[in-house]
Amino acid sequence: MESYTLEVTAGAMMFSGTLDSVYVTLIGSEGMSDRTQLGPLEEKNQKEGTFTVVTLLSLGCLLLLKVEKDPHHEDVEKDWFCSKIRVWTPEGDHLLFPCYTWLSRGEHVVLRQGTATKALEDQHPRLKEQRRSELAVQKSLYKWERFADGYPSIINAQDPRNVPVNIRFSFTKLSQFLQIVGSTKMQLKMKGLLNSTDSWESFEAMKNISWFSKSAIGEYMADNWKSDEMLGFQFLNIYSPLVIRRCVALPSNFPVTEEMVKPFLARGRSLAEEIDSGNIFIVDLRVTDGLPTQVLDGQKLVLSAPLCLFYLHPENKMLPIAIQLGQQPSATNPIFLPSDSESDWLLAKTFFRHAAIIYSAIVGHFLDAHQVSESFAISTLRNLPRVHPLHKLLMPHHRYTLHINILGRATLLGDEGLFANSSLGGEGQFQLMRRAMAQNTYTTFCLPDNLAARGLMDVPDFYFRDDGLRLWSSIHRFVQAVVGYYYPLDSEVSSDSELQQWINEIFHYGFLGNASLGFPSSFKTTAELIKFVTMVIYRSSAGHAMVSNTQADLFGWIPNAPTLLHRPPPTAKGHSSMKDILPTLPNKFISSSSLFAMRYQSFRSDDFVSLGSYPNQRFEEPAVLQMIKDFQEDLSAISDDIVKRNMQLKLPYNYLNPVEIENSVAV
Repeated sequence: MESYTLEVTAGAMMFSGTLDSVYVTLIGSEGMSDRTQLGPLEEKNQKEGTFTVVTLLSLGCLLLLKVEKDPHHEDVEKDWFCSKIRVWTPEGDHLLFPCYTWLSRGEHVVLRQGTATKALEDQHPRLKEQRRSELAVQKSLYKWERFADGYPSIINAQDPRNVPVNIRFSFTKLSQFLQIVGSTKMQLKMKGLLNSTDSWESFEAMKNISWFSKSAIGEYMADNWKSDEMLGFQFLNIYSPLVIRRCVALPSNFPVTEEMVKPFLARGRSLAEEIDSGNIFIVDLRVTDGLPTQVLDGQKLVLSAPLCLFYLHPENKMLPIAIQLGQQPSATNPIFLPSDSESDWLLAKTFFRHAAIIYSAIVGHFLDAHQVSESFAISTLRNLPRVHPLHKLLMPHHRYTLHINILGRATLLGDEGLFANSSLGGEGQFQLMRRAMAQNTYTTFCLPDNLAARGLMDVPDFYFRDDGLRLWSSIHRFVQAVVGYYYPLDSEVSSDSELQQWINEIFHYGFLGNASLGFPSSFKTTAELIKFVTMVIYRSSAGHAMVSNTQADLFGWIPNAPTLLHRPPPTAKGHSSMKDILPTLPNKFISSSSLFAMRYQSFRSDDFVSLGSYPNQRFEEPAVLQMIKDFQEDLSAISDDIVKRNMQLKLPYNYLNPVEIENSVAV
């Protein structure tokens, strides 16, 4: 008789145990055990249990564990979360079988040992068959669905309850999410905002509703939103740091003259000289030009397509020096300047902000962070079995992404979603995203390439760039170590059929098969794989945090991020007054909608997992476990440096502190 000792661990989260019995079958190279009952693992008093499985003879090399949840128990059904099973064999081997799976009554899962393997490395017929069977099941559970023309394909589910429980929110996450949604609605209702279409009486009245965020930078923005310096700071670090670029030549449709901007150039140089010196920057939001907008109270709303010229002042301030609100210059589309009246200049900046926040929310956040990360997650679930090294590496960075995106599409998009409480209705939203998809390139998505292409590598006080590049480098070193460990030769990359199918589906379903944008459809070298996986992890963590962590501060002060403007942009100078500002800004209902969307898109649940934290042990190899530890130490050093730097700053920049970055697109 041979004896196998099993240590079974349930999840640490709430309601992860079960009163049902659990059955295990051990499958080895020389045979299999009887189906053995292990007994109940009840959540209240037992997160671990040690059991013995006895066989007549040794099973040889232990290949698989089949774990089943009792199909016949008479009590109320309750799912069970199995974290992992450790096995001590008669030969003295100590093996880890990662699971991290919810099992309902009558369900089973077949587990592989924790050592990661690629398809060609599986030699035993049982392992090959298990691999094929697992992927077949996964592809039946997770299917691509076309959503809209020019838009990435999505998961084929309109309700989170229609996807497997393993990718849904935890009980903790879901209950806190619903509580935030409910309490936020109640607070807005109590303040009389949810159904009021009244304009604001004063800026002071606006401050009374900005109670969600009271950070130092948020309050400073509320007090200084009118300043030119704050606008420049936001376009570098908060608003849309991925749209500003160094200006090498003025666009022909932006006829800024030397005389216009000479008073704002501090060195006594001409505009042409400042451009040649690299001190002029531009934001061109032509992507919003001509988008269909909504009709409100019988009036068609206007979304500008502005251009803004910025000047890098010798005092390291990024200052706006010229704004044109439409793409075509004309007598009714003047170029506004800081020397114009206070109200003219503030209105120009407000309409510029308006277009930028629409772009940032719909493209920068929802499309480029949420939707693209969904493509990564779906392809991982469909094409990489659990034992594949990239499945192990990437799944923590896909946590909750499908659930939050299904909710996001239902609550944000279209004529009935929260984005409709902006200048764009459903058709305008999708046109904007289609345009953005046609412009997004591989260079756009890889931060070092993006920053270099836009000429931003030497701009001072650019904290987003500084922190983002350090995070990219840290992630790249980690990925380089892990991927290089499993793919030391380029031939191992090109011959991995599962890996090639993974990237092929991302290319065709996520990036719409558009080869001109530069995204790979296959991998030939390890270096190519490392770069792409780095991009996936960065975009799913730090890239999302850049647009998510700033929301409370950005939207907390309504004039700073107006999603709808009630009056059209000025068509001439000298006809406005400061009394025109408040009626132009979002009314109370639109303001409350923005705050509601911001609140539920930026809340942090108690099961938040920060970048580089891997509470589920999917890898078993000591070398890879050390790589994870090195990565965590690297991130800790970055965090310490950010804290030290922020102590010296008037406006602490903490959005990309690793401890503030979630490991995945989870909210």
